[in-house]
Amino acid sequence: MSNRSKGAKWERDLGKALFLELGITFSRNLEQYRTAEGGDLIPDNEQFPFSIEAKHYKSGVGCKPEWWKQSEKAAIAANKMPCVIYKYDRYKPRAVVSLEAIAKMYGTQDDGKILVELSIEGFCYLCRELMNA
Repeated sequence: MSNRSKGAKWERDLGKALFLELGITFSRNLEQYRTAEGGDLIPDNEQFPFSIEAKHYKSGVGCKPEWWKQSEKAAIAANKMPCVIYKYDRYKPRAVVSLEAIAKMYGTQDDGKILVELSIEGFCYLCRELMNA
């Protein structure tokens, strides 16, 4: 399977998993190959607070700095908060957001320079809390 096909499958699978947790439909951003300033998944709910970059690789450790930079650019373009959801083969997916997102959940502020890694379930909890605030 090519890297592009593997990435597309991961985006579809992630969209389905997020739908089951949040009840929001996510479609793949087919323009992502033409422009660098767009997240990988587009929610059907405008209140969804994040621009998602989805990454799937055979092996590795953690969120790569270049993924986060890509996520920040896409988030600025979409007026959303950045998020990277990544998965390595044989490991559960992880979501990376800035501490700023968690601070917003509690009605406080943060400069967004500290990153936090969450399970998909924790990420979905954060999304629900932010959308209901």
